[in-house]
Amino acid sequence: MRWLIITLLLGLIACKKPPKDSPPASNNTSSPTPYTLQLPPEFPVMKIREDNPLTKEGVALGRKLYYDVRLSQGGPMQGHACATCHVQSFSFANNAAGVSVMPHVNLGYSNAFLWKGNVQGTLEDVMLFEVKDFFQVDTAYLATLPEYPPMFKAAFGSETINHKRIAYALAQFVRTLISGNSKFDRYYRGEVMLSDAEMRGMMIFFSERGDCFHCHPLPLFTDYEFHNIGLDSVFTGENQGLYLITKNPADLGKFRTPTLRNVALTAPYMHDGRFATLQEVIDHYSDHVKASPTLDPIMSHNNRDINLRLTPQEKADLIAFLLTLTDSTFINNPDFGPPQ
Repeated sequence: MRWLIITLLLGLIACKKPPKDSPPASNNTSSPTPYTLQLPPEFPVMKIREDNPLTKEGVALGRKLYYDVRLSQGGPMQGHACATCHVQSFSFANNAAGVSVMPHVNLGYSNAFLWKGNVQGTLEDVMLFEVKDFFQVDTAYLATLPEYPPMFKAAFGSETINHKRIAYALAQFVRTLISGNSKFDRYYRGEVMLSDAEMRGMMIFFSERGDCFHCHPLPLFTDYEFHNIGLDSVFTGENQGLYLITKNPADLGKFRTPTLRNVALTAPYMHDGRFATLQEVIDHYSDHVKASPTLDPIMSHNNRDINLRLTPQEKADLIAFLLTLTDSTFINNPDFGPPQ
């Protein structure tokens, strides 16, 4: 009986209404909503900085900033947004003639950025470079735009807008740009078959005949390293590559390995956009590699000719395989496009 009475009393206390002058319950305890990154099953786990966890609010803010030309207001790139040069339909690269832009694809796995490795570290580091040095973002101006203070508060807990928070939001959005559903991926998962030409091209790609897989391994189709692939024999100006950053003579002519995912969409090719088509790229590896002291050992093809000497049929088959790396779901994903 005693426990029954105590239980009834506790129930009455719990149901008792607060006095009319009691302060309303605080609603300031909300926090950003965790965002779950969707990775293909064959992809490795992506490392995410502890000080910038993915949240729905942070990704939404980064997406808006990515597409907003006002990000460059008053700076040397005025009138441009990240998306001006990184266009979704071109796998977040740009097909402008003679302009070669590193595609924003699976960049969350990288630890060095830009063709010459100008920025080392994480996405937050390269985005801070873009915000402060490339766009020279005017944070005071952004703070005057009515939509941004609430979005920064939702993502970071206060309306403060600074370069670091802009960079962190952009990094969150770019981390979500995952491409892993091409025809090749579906073949790899046993969902579709490749054509005879595509199969022959795949065998060239993943064998010593083509040697492509050494620098473009599965599953990301890049080793995220720097190589001299024999584009030139003498290096001047920007063609000195990684050497301009490290000042190490062994780095002359070395450039970042781009991913081959969606490669059919990311022309022109090489750091300087010298090749307009995949045919020209394959012709280079087949017949026009130039020797130099820093030529990557991979290009010696086990002490064979530095040129692959592919037949016309082998070239056609290799292109057929490269076309299977196009991920149409990625370039058409509305979550990656301009916010409505």
